[in-house]
Amino acid sequence: MKTNINVLIIDDNETIINKTKEYFSSHAVINIVKSINNGKDGLEYILNHQKEFDIILMDIIMPEIDGINILEEMKENNINKNVIILTSYKKETTIKMISEFNVDYYMLKPVNNEILEKRILQIVNSEPEKEIKSNKVEIEISKLLHSLGIPSHIKGYQYIRESVYMMYENPDMIGGITKSIYPEIAIRFDTTASRVERAIRHAIEVSWSRGDYDLMEELFGHSVDYDRSKPTNSEFIATLADNLRLKKDLVFI
Repeated sequence: MKTNINVLIIDDNETIINKTKEYFSSHAVINIVKSINNGKDGLEYILNHQKEFDIILMDIIMPEIDGINILEEMKENNINKNVIILTSYKKETTIKMISEFNVDYYMLKPVNNEILEKRILQIVNSEPEKEIKSNKVEIEISKLLHSLGIPSHIKGYQYIRESVYMMYENPDMIGGITKSIYPEIAIRFDTTASRVERAIRHAIEVSWSRGDYDLMEELFGHSVDYDRSKPTNSEFIATLADNLRLKKDLVFI
C-alpha cells in the first residue's frame, strides 16, 4: 500500500477546493500538494511537475482550457496519471467523450468526501485482499441475478450487476440512481444514461416473467403481491445490494 498519496486539484470552484483541502488536511496518507483554479495553469503544472503528484481531481468546465483538453494533452504527451473527474456537468455526449480517455472514476457534484477518500485509496493502491473480496461480491451478485431469471447475454444484466455493486459499496447512492449510477454505468459501457435505465427496466421485466417467485417474495417481501407487480429500478437494485450487505459476514470473509 502506498503510504503517501499526493493529490493535484484542478477546479475553478474555490469553495469545493477549500472543503476538500480541509477534509484531507490531517489525513494520514492523502496529501493535497497543489490546487489550481483554471485549466491553463493546471495543464502547465501537469506537464512540468509529473513527479509531484499521484492522482488528479479535476472538473470539466473551467476557464481558459477545459478538462477534456487537459485529458487530450495528457494522452498526447503519454502522461499516465490516475484521474478522478468531479463535475456537475452530466450531458451524455460529454460523458461519452470522457470515457475515451484513461479516467479512473467520474463523480457528480456535490461530492461526498468520505466516498472520494475511498475512491482515491482504491485507485492508487492495488490491494490483493480488496480484489479478492470484490471478486466474491461480484460472484454473489451474478448468482443472485441468475436465480432471478435474468439472462447474462442481455445488456440489463451487466448494468444491474455493476449498479448493485456500486450501491453495495456506497449505500448513500440509494437516492441518486438517476444522477449518479446511470451516468457512471454509461461511461463504463460507452452508452447513454437513458439507455442504461431502459435496459435495466427490461431486465427486471424479464426477471418478473421467468424468475423464482419464492426468491422474489423472500427478497422483495410486500413488493411482490398476487399480480407480481414489478419494483422500480431503484428499489430492485437497492434491495439486492441490501441483501448482500446483510449476509456479507457469511460469504465474503
